[in-house]
Order: sequence, then C-alpha cells, then structure tokens
Amino acid sequence: MSTARTGVGEDMKQSFGFEKVEDGNKQQKVDAVFHHVAKRYDIMNDFMSAGVHRAWKQAMVAQLNPPKRGNWRSLDVAGGTGDIAFKIVEASGRNVHTTVLDINGSMLEVGRERAVKNGLIDNLDFVEANAEELPFEDNSFDAYTIAFGIRNVPDINKALREARRVLKRGGRFMCLEFSEVDVPFLEQFYEAWSFKVIPPVGKMVTGDAQPYQYLVESIRKFPNQKDFAAMIETADFERVTYRNYTGGIAALHSGWKL
Repeated sequence: MSTARTGVGEDMKQSFGFEKVEDGNKQQKVDAVFHHVAKRYDIMNDFMSAGVHRAWKQAMVAQLNPPKRGNWRSLDVAGGTGDIAFKIVEASGRNVHTTVLDINGSMLEVGRERAVKNGLIDNLDFVEANAEELPFEDNSFDAYTIAFGIRNVPDINKALREARRVLKRGGRFMCLEFSEVDVPFLEQFYEAWSFKVIPPVGKMVTGDAQPYQYLVESIRKFPNQKDFAAMIETADFERVTYRNYTGGIAALHSGWKL
C-alpha cells in the first residue's frame, strides 16, 4: 500500500497503517492494538507527542467551553480512558453529563476505574459501541468530541454522518487529531521521531513495537488539515474551521450542526 496521505474522495477502510487489509478486517486489527496498550494509553500519547498532547486536549476543552448548567450533554467518542470527558466535566464545575463511547472494552474499563477514583462517575456513563453506528437517537447531544481516535475508524465518512445525526441543532463537532506538519525543520524532526524512536521505545516499555508502528503509520496516512475539513463539510457540517497546534503536529477541527 502507498505511504501517501489519504486525500478527499478516498477512504481508509483498507488501511491498517501502511498495510492493506481486506474490507471488514481493519476494525479487528485496530481493536487488538488498543486491547494491548489500554493500560499504557496515556504513556503512549506522551511518547507520540513528547507530552504536549495534554496541553492540546486542555485547549480543545477550553474551545468547547462547556456551560456551568446541568441540562447539557456531550458525547466523547473513542474516549475510553476518559481523558477528554473528565476535562469537560471539570470545566463545567461538575455540572454537565458526558457519555464516553468506545468500541474497545479494555479502554472503557480503564476509564471507569479512573472515573470512580476521581469521584466523577455520577457525571459520566460508558458505552461500548461503534462510532459508525451510534446507539443513540437523533438530536441527543449538545457536543460531540473525539481526540486522536477518528483515524482508527474504518469508515470515517460514515462516522462523521453519525456525529451529525446525534447532535442537536446548534450542536458542535470537535475533533483533535495528529495531522500534517507545516514547518520544514519540524517536519523532518517529527518524521524521524515517529518512525525511528517511537516504535523501539514502545517495545522497551511494552515489549511490543507493532502497536506503535501502526499508530505512527496511521498518522502518516490520515488526510491533511484541508482534506479532512472538506470531509467534515461533506457530512453537512457548517462553519467548519481548523486550528494547528505545534506547527501542525496536531489540528483541532470544528463544525456546527445548524
């Protein structure tokens, strides 16, 4: 399979990193990766972003700006360990409710344990389901968030349509994802860091480099900022924008259901 980024009009259904897989097989392979790394997921993101992912996530929640009232609901997809959901609840003064959805039960188990430990369980519920087939009624949520997860969804276009379906009118879609670096020196450094450092360090920590190899390859295959913004617009979101973080290593995309 080509190592080039996926463009508009293409999909990642057969892309497991740089490996081409049969239709229907990607999800099973992705699940295996996250079962393997669930208990070390935050450490993994620290490696992949040199720890900066924590600031990016905080910035995402600040942009979302959840209200201090209790009749507001958000859905955090691919958020099994609870990182974004916890920040949303805390930013609201523990007034809002967030549903954490993930297809991977191991990730959700980690999130539930952390929610209980942090005294946040009353503001959260955890649902094991697929981002391509959300088990919720139309117009159910005020916000939909997904951080570093959408590139692992086989049918991204379908997931975007589902995101819009479950949002209320006036609801906001926000996606934080690794993206295309637009600073030449930083691009060269990040490419070397991703492919020469992260997999061997991952092997040192977990005993297996393969999950980390997939994750850096999946980043490299994901559509760049403009192409992904076009996909969000194709799903009928309006006022679509994106903001680069750290020279484009990550980008925060936003769209509204109006």
